[in-house]
Amino acid sequence: MTPRVLVACEFSGTVRRAFTERGWDALSCDLEPAEDGGAHYRGDVRDLLSGGWDLLIAHPPCTYLAGMGIWWNAKRPERWPLTHAAQAFVEELWAAPIPHVAIENPIGYLNKHWREPTQVINPWQFGHEAHKPTCLWLRGLPLLQPTQMVGRGRFYTKANGTRMSAWSHTISGTKKAARARHASRTFPGIANAMATQWGSFVREQRRAA
Repeated sequence: MTPRVLVACEFSGTVRRAFTERGWDALSCDLEPAEDGGAHYRGDVRDLLSGGWDLLIAHPPCTYLAGMGIWWNAKRPERWPLTHAAQAFVEELWAAPIPHVAIENPIGYLNKHWREPTQVINPWQFGHEAHKPTCLWLRGLPLLQPTQMVGRGRFYTKANGTRMSAWSHTISGTKKAARARHASRTFPGIANAMATQWGSFVREQRRAA
C-alpha cells in the first residue's frame, strides 16, 4: 500500500510535492486554497486527523506563538487567549492518532510553555543561504540530517541596532499579510530532506511492522 502523508497548514504545496515526487500519497491542508492547484483539502485539518495517515507534518500558524508575537502580547494583553488557543491546536496535532508526527514552528512560546523542541534546524544546513532557526518537535521520527551546508547569508543592522538576516530583510518592507505568507513557505531544501529522510524511515517502519 502506498504510504500516506498529511501536510497540515500548508498552502504552497512545497512539502506535499516533495513527497509526491517520491511516490507518496500526499495531501496538503489549509484554510486557504493551494496556490499550485495540487492535492489539497481546504478546511480544518482536524477534520482529517483520523484518516489513516502514516505521517503528519504540521506547520501551525505562528502569529501568536513566535517571539515577536509574544512581544506584542505585552503591549496588547487581549492577544493572550489567542496564544493559548494556538498552543492548544498544536497539542491536538501532536496527539493525533498518527504514528509519525513532525511539528514545525519558530523559536517562541512553545519552547518554554509546551516542551523543548527535538531539534532546531536552519535553511543554511539544506542548501539555502538564509538564517531562520526553525524548531522541530518529532514523535516517531529521527532527527533531520543536514544535506548541504552553505553560508548563512548576509545580515543587516536595523535602526534599533538589532541584526536581521538578508532573507528576512528582503521581505521586511512588504505588507504584513504578504510578509507572513512568504515567511510561512518551507524552503525546498528542507522539504526535500523531509521527504527523502523521513520518507525512507517511515517506509522501513512499515515494512518491519
